[in-house]
Amino acid sequence: MKHRTRLGLSLAGALLMAAPAMAQTKWNLPAAYPADNFHTENLNAFSKDVADATGGKLQITVHANASLFKAPEIKRAVQTGQAQAGEVLMSLHENEDPLYGLDVVPFLATSFDQSKKLWDVQRPAIEKKLESQGLKLLFAVPWPPQGIFAKQEINKVEDLKGVKWRAYNVGTSRIAEIVGAQPVTVQAAELPQALATGVVTTFMTSGATGYDAKVWESLSHFYDTQAWIPKNMTFVNKAAFDALDKPTQEGILKAAKAAEERGWRTAQEKTKWYLEQLAKNGMKVQPPSAELKTGLQKVGEQLTADWLKKAGTDGQAIVDAYKKAGS
Repeated sequence: MKHRTRLGLSLAGALLMAAPAMAQTKWNLPAAYPADNFHTENLNAFSKDVADATGGKLQITVHANASLFKAPEIKRAVQTGQAQAGEVLMSLHENEDPLYGLDVVPFLATSFDQSKKLWDVQRPAIEKKLESQGLKLLFAVPWPPQGIFAKQEINKVEDLKGVKWRAYNVGTSRIAEIVGAQPVTVQAAELPQALATGVVTTFMTSGATGYDAKVWESLSHFYDTQAWIPKNMTFVNKAAFDALDKPTQEGILKAAKAAEERGWRTAQEKTKWYLEQLAKNGMKVQPPSAELKTGLQKVGEQLTADWLKKAGTDGQAIVDAYKKAGS
């Protein structure tokens, strides 16, 4: 009996000695959107999948609502190793490279099917670009289609002249310039305050962001223009990823694939729900008038020309491949 006890103790000691080999790796993943936004919920599900796949060896903590870094700072923070992973709105970085802004070219891809085809042809170029910046792409998830939120009726593009227009990327700033609106740079986390104080009165975004910001407290109209379907991309610091053992890397990639599929499915399911919530809270949700749609399509043509000019032959090749894929 004593012998068995000694054996048990020595086994326990051996396990304790081996404990450092099972030490946890902890990663931080800053995100820009509220905890109950479907993108953040998807990140938390991804984090859980990674923990499960690695037997708890890798723990990823998601920091929602720009609590760790503000949206424009997240990519740089991951590049410099201040965080190991991050999620950003892709088009936020169009100034670095036009490729990041392709999905927000108005009326290029306006349905989820079109958006997925565009992503399939755009992805290799995004992966290559991120790799050159010391990052590894994991997955991308779309937002619902973009519409116009306003304090008053917008029946034609001329009605946007002079309004305080929220700008959050190159495309939305350029729209303001073309239609004669006053652009004000406001990130999603700051939107409720900007609306409450009248800093912004009109903007183009998804029903999801409108719902998160409780826009009905300040605005009255939503025009479902379905102008474009932007995406968030989630990436990791490449050096941090390369430092992991092979099974852990495989666990991350498998969880990333599942997160992308789940995210696309959820975006489609929730699109209708978000618009229903806006209407339920007293907003007038409607399609754009024929005149407004025509005017926006002209703006879209200008922005497509702008984008192709900046993106050059590489950009043209992606757009051609997308059109060939049956957009």
